Amino acid sequence: MASRMTTFTRLFSSNGVVSTNRVTTFLGLGSGYSSYSSAVASLESEADSRLFGLKDYENYRKTLHGGITHKALLVDAVGTLVIPSQPMAQIYRQIGEKYGVEFSEDEILKRYRRAYEQPWGRSRLRYVDDGRPFWQHIVSSSTGCSNSQYFEELYNYYTTEKAWHLCDPNAEKVFKALKKAGVKLAIVSNFDTRLRPLLRALKCDHWFDALAVSAEVAAEKPNPMIFLKACELLGVEPEDAVHVGDDRRNDIWGARDAGCDAWLWGSDVHSFKEIAERIGVEV
Repeated sequence: MASRMTTFTRLFSSNGVVSTNRVTTFLGLGSGYSSYSSAVASLESEADSRLFGLKDYENYRKTLHGGITHKALLVDAVGTLVIPSQPMAQIYRQIGEKYGVEFSEDEILKRYRRAYEQPWGRSRLRYVDDGRPFWQHIVSSSTGCSNSQYFEELYNYYTTEKAWHLCDPNAEKVFKALKKAGVKLAIVSNFDTRLRPLLRALKCDHWFDALAVSAEVAAEKPNPMIFLKACELLGVEPEDAVHVGDDRRNDIWGARDAGCDAWLWGSDVHSFKEIAERIGVEV
């Protein structure tokens, strides 16, 4: 019974394999083990069918594009390509101590989340140009400190290689293989104009053929316009591109609304090597 429950949970929670409505229907079949076993067997059969269907579809796409499934790969920046090297609240507090910040890291994190989730009323976009007004609001709301020197030191810190590192240490090798195979590469990111100098500091800006940054294109994910702009910059149709990101709403829903394929980082794919292999490129 325990092993069946494990199987059932896996199928239930797998990304897009079985809907919650189907599972609810199966749960209502009866309390007996035989009904439960039949439900699990049916779910397993459906999962296998969809898995083979996905492989068939990817093989079909490879016949269209000369052995690869997509002509372009779009990549989210924060949370997919790069991540902060230290927790945000830790840095806010460490730098802020000399400016009189007394909140604990837990309190800073709580206040940060509250401020970040509130609608930004000064403009249609959070990140306009360098994003300073928005970030000044976030920093002062998170720490209770409005000292301009504190803000500038914190703001500039997040443009340096000390603040960030690559999520996947094999990223450079994979992107080189993708480009050699003819796959075009772009970053699609909700970020201000610090993204370009940050990528230069991390020595990975040359990996990409184009950048679609929200502060530069005046559209933030999940707005499909930012994905369409990335495809335009690459010279590909949206249906020939796949976007990879870690946010279901911004990255997956937004990309699909634009007509692109989309894979969720950490669920559909877990490394750039796995992405390359799904596209049809060996690394």
